[in-house]
Amino acid sequence: MIYVFHLLDKPDGLALRQRLRPEHKAYLGAMAERIAFAGPLLSDDGATMIGSVLAIDFDSRQDALQWQADEPFTKAGLYASVQLHAFQNLWPQKAGFPPAV
Repeated sequence: MIYVFHLLDKPDGLALRQRLRPEHKAYLGAMAERIAFAGPLLSDDGATMIGSVLAIDFDSRQDALQWQADEPFTKAGLYASVQLHAFQNLWPQKAGFPPAV
């Protein structure tokens, strides 16, 4: 089952996010085969990262929660808000849209 994480950073969390981003990306990389999509949420300026949306296949909600508990941003206390929902993808993805940065 795919689980979607909707994660919003604490105010003034950008410096912490930037500092831990390499660890976060490595942690995600270990799950690359299971990621449906993932990326930062952006402020209205279209550039400032304010959170994350991750859609990852897990065997159970408990597995998803455990994975998230061990995630570097979570362990560092970056997130002000964490939501987790089961997700059913009913719309085919467009390969390469938009291009990865």
